[in-house]
Amino acid sequence: MNSPIRSIGMIFKKQDARIQGIAGDIIPWLQSRGVDVFLDRALADLCRVKACFAVPEEFVRQVDIVSVFGGDGTLLYVARLIGATGVPILGVNLGSLGFLTEVKLDEMHAAFEGLISGQYRLEDRMLLNVEVVRNGESIAQYLALNDAVINKGALARIIDLEVSVNSQQVLYTRADGLIISSPTGSTAYSLSAGGPILYPTLEAFIITPICPHALANRPIVIPDRDSVGVCLRHGTDVMLTVDGQVGMPLKQQDNLFIRRAESTLRLALPFGSTFFKLLREKLRWG
Repeated sequence: MNSPIRSIGMIFKKQDARIQGIAGDIIPWLQSRGVDVFLDRALADLCRVKACFAVPEEFVRQVDIVSVFGGDGTLLYVARLIGATGVPILGVNLGSLGFLTEVKLDEMHAAFEGLISGQYRLEDRMLLNVEVVRNGESIAQYLALNDAVINKGALARIIDLEVSVNSQQVLYTRADGLIISSPTGSTAYSLSAGGPILYPTLEAFIITPICPHALANRPIVIPDRDSVGVCLRHGTDVMLTVDGQVGMPLKQQDNLFIRRAESTLRLALPFGSTFFKLLREKLRWG
């Protein structure tokens, strides 16, 4: 049992045609049960409901929980808004795949009933701290839930990367890029590049080369207490992308350092939801 939820912030995938109908259904239903609902001020003209309208950057720090309606991309966006506040996220899936937004739309009322009564569970997910160092100076830092990806541009040649763990050289690879993934992100880009699936609460990182020139360069799983270093030895038109949403261009001799962040992201999950059930459904394992 967890504390019953008394205030919920709602964030919808932008431009989804179902926003008005969903909001018109679930918000009065929650309010009739004594729950305060906060909604993005940008939806005030679209959603003719009585709610506390504010910008998400403000209300995510005022509520007991944030409910995300959309896909994994929307949840990753909200994860950046929440940062290290510890406010839990409940994901309602408006798409098809979605490993992070587990609740189906037709299960929405049951999931919210669980929140109101305290019948839900909380699961902490590791965040990655990604630091970019250029000429000995730290020039950027990011928090990632899924992954940090170093990738070449569409017309660029393969790039040369030197990878180390705790300052010990692990491999020198020529590839299209490299993925450093959390266990949560193991079912995202890393999986498409041939990486393993990790249970999301494991304390580990995955280092996955993207289309390496040498077939012996395989994905590596390391403890999350270690620090991963990546140096761009050679390459042009190279980008760092964090969770597929933010990032920056990289220059030759730039260094990246990826460590476990001090904070975690907290997901709210309905009772009965399990990772293996999710895998069977999403990957159609039968």
